[in-house]
Amino acid sequence: MLMELSIRDFAIIDQISVNFRDGLTVLTGETGAGKSIIIDAIQLLAGGRGSVEFVRHGSKKAEIEGLFSIEGYHPVYDKGEEFGVEIEEDGMVVLHRTITSQGKSICRINGKLVTLAILREFGKTLIDIHSQHETQSLMDAERHIELLDLYAHKEISPAKQEYRKLYDKFQSLQRRYRELNDNEQEMAQRLDLLEFQWNELQAAELQPNEDILLTEERNRLVNYEKIYAGIHGAYQALYGEQKGLDWVSHALNALEGAQDYDEQIKKMTEEMSNHYYLMEEMTFQLSSQLEQLEFDPERLDVIESRLNEINRLKKKYGESVEEILEYSSRIEEEMGEIKNKDSHLTKLESDIKDVGQDAALEAKHLQDIRMKASKELAIAIQQELKGLYLDKAAFAVDIQTKKGQQEDPLFEGKNVKLLPNGFDIVKFLITTNPGEPLKEIHKVASGGELSRVMLALKKIFSKHQGVTSVIFDEVDTGVSGRVAQAIAEKIYGIAEGSQVLCISHLPQVASMADTHLQIEKHVTGERTATSVHELEEKEKVEEISRMITGAELTETTKEHAKELLELAARYKVGDHSTTH
Repeated sequence: MLMELSIRDFAIIDQISVNFRDGLTVLTGETGAGKSIIIDAIQLLAGGRGSVEFVRHGSKKAEIEGLFSIEGYHPVYDKGEEFGVEIEEDGMVVLHRTITSQGKSICRINGKLVTLAILREFGKTLIDIHSQHETQSLMDAERHIELLDLYAHKEISPAKQEYRKLYDKFQSLQRRYRELNDNEQEMAQRLDLLEFQWNELQAAELQPNEDILLTEERNRLVNYEKIYAGIHGAYQALYGEQKGLDWVSHALNALEGAQDYDEQIKKMTEEMSNHYYLMEEMTFQLSSQLEQLEFDPERLDVIESRLNEINRLKKKYGESVEEILEYSSRIEEEMGEIKNKDSHLTKLESDIKDVGQDAALEAKHLQDIRMKASKELAIAIQQELKGLYLDKAAFAVDIQTKKGQQEDPLFEGKNVKLLPNGFDIVKFLITTNPGEPLKEIHKVASGGELSRVMLALKKIFSKHQGVTSVIFDEVDTGVSGRVAQAIAEKIYGIAEGSQVLCISHLPQVASMADTHLQIEKHVTGERTATSVHELEEKEKVEEISRMITGAELTETTKEHAKELLELAARYKVGDHSTTH
């Protein structure tokens, strides 16, 4: 869960620090007080797109920091291992983001600098934000397949991985086929270039690791005097009368005379004997090295010339001789493909057909999983919609196979178009009136209905996503009365499984809060600032009364607010009989 959020110099926020608890936290306040700004800050903390507009006027930077507490196994640990971010056993994760007035973003996770992309990967496992604008994703049929796959995540993920391998290979083969087939003139020019490069590399007669071996030999020749002085000095210190080896021999003889009388001395004698023979062997090696040392200025010139030639080739073909040789092999293979284009095209056609067939089979497996999941999802969503006073609504998932062209794979007698997620076109269909046919959501659902459908989906998907904190930003817009009460109960139901932060204008939702935070805007001098205050019971009554009337408080509205809080309290302990 999100335990603490600190914001500094962000939009109209000067500096605030908010502590959050488990369960349902509702944030309320006048329009423009800064409620959505707090959600914007959390969204940036989760890797959202930043802008200099977020930096408070007159400040050099905006800073946002969030402390999350993780219990048990959580996907964030996998992300930590993947990106080298250490997460302690206490399960604390700190996300930090700074946006400078120049527009630069600085991101940290547990103190480690990371890219925005990595911050986003962590954010997705910790925070799930839903706003009133996000219902537009339900309108976009291209997003429906993502939602369905999320519902069937456990079963479909490994199948999608297998499909994606084949799909990527299929795409790669098709690209290569087009490159070889499309432009004769470009291929001829490409062949001329490759032949020039290949001839140049063949003439160089490079050997594996030649640059490394030559560099080592050059270093020995350039530093000949230092090497000779070092070996000669060591040899002179060890070999000869009254030298190092001679004195070690004397010490060994002395110990041998006493070893029969003490076990410790006997062990020391054995160790010294071993060391003596090792040093004696080292002395022979030093002598041999001295005899082999030779300074050859002509050889040094040859090496320098050769290294210059290798460095010239490195600038064109690779950072090492190994990379250059690999490049030479690749262009030789490509030259063969171009020279024997027709046979290679025939081979590619066969490969494309085979891989396309395999990918289509995997796509069919994905479709089978989705068909099964779609029926389960439809039943689950209809059940949730009943609780949101859309009991007459019917929901279904339509899955069609994307038709292909002649060049696409042939599967079960028809050409199918392979897409990144298979060959399925998934659409959510709904009807809210009995007797009306099922139609695409955007053609049927009103704003209020769309919010309820989205909330029903969220209620289901919250069990599958495993995120730490779910955030709703005014998803209850456009509803009232008993529907508002149903939405409040649905949001509270989600909060029973994970922490929920909710910005709302509905008194029914506010009354369900485990924690009620009021956002206020203050003007001091010529500056505007936002503050956050946790409401006590009496203050909750006044705030909910204000939400009911939107005007002057009366005793009647206060009584209504108290009644809402009492009904919510009874609902929380399991008495659902009086809330509808």
